Amino acid sequence: MINVLVTGGNGQLASCIKDIEAKYDDLNFIYTDYQDLDICDLDQVQSFFSDNKIDYCVNCAAYTAVDQAENEIEKAYNINANGAKNLAMVCKEYEAILIHISTDFVFDGNKTEPYTEKDKPNPISVYGASKLQGEVEIQKVLKEHFIIRTSWLYSEYGNNFMRTMLKLSETRDEISVVSDQIGTPTYAGDLAAVIIKIIRIKSKDFGLYHYSNEGAVSWFEFAKAIFDLSKVKIIIKPIKSKDYPVLARRPVYSVLEKSKVKKTLGIGVPYWRDSLVKI
Repeated sequence: MINVLVTGGNGQLASCIKDIEAKYDDLNFIYTDYQDLDICDLDQVQSFFSDNKIDYCVNCAAYTAVDQAENEIEKAYNINANGAKNLAMVCKEYEAILIHISTDFVFDGNKTEPYTEKDKPNPISVYGASKLQGEVEIQKVLKEHFIIRTSWLYSEYGNNFMRTMLKLSETRDEISVVSDQIGTPTYAGDLAAVIIKIIRIKSKDFGLYHYSNEGAVSWFEFAKAIFDLSKVKIIIKPIKSKDYPVLARRPVYSVLEKSKVKKTLGIGVPYWRDSLVKI
């Protein structure tokens, strides 16, 4: 039996792992949230690993409030960078493999073609910078790791763009959505399946990978698809980023190139709308 610790156990990605875990009798999942295991506390992490035999640690714990992070810099770095470092150090001590979830926000969005794992990161927000620092800390400490950058994650769970749009539609007849930021909506259920596959094939091809669904759309086009497929009648107006002021800057273009994950790990990548249809 392979023991898999999943931090951030109440979040959307962990919830999607819970949805499919019953299919895998060879895996035993242990879910923790910050009340059970504070990854920012090294002593707590060491104690937890000492008490539980952990083979894989899937780090879904993160500070993800992109705008709020601009005013809570220390908190964002403590969770996204120091927390990741603590997990890496303890995984090394107890010979566990770390699977860490990162983000397209490590890039500045100045490219016009998909970002590869070899492209130089240049975050333009505190959130992006704190997530990049987490990657750096893991890479310095632990060889046996998988860092998976993903983008525009959504699901039936937690706080995400899809759920926000549907909730807004309950009280509004019209919504304005940014149309000049391009990326790829990624269903958390698809990413959950990728994580489980990495564990079950016992891959030793450690390192950095990009994974999102296929395709490239704007937030406006994503919103339109959500309402079309949900049969929700609402007026959607495209607006420019400059007309929707927020605290944190977002990458204008953050599509991820996925040939490495396909070739090295044999991962299939669904088209974004095909995954949205399934929800």
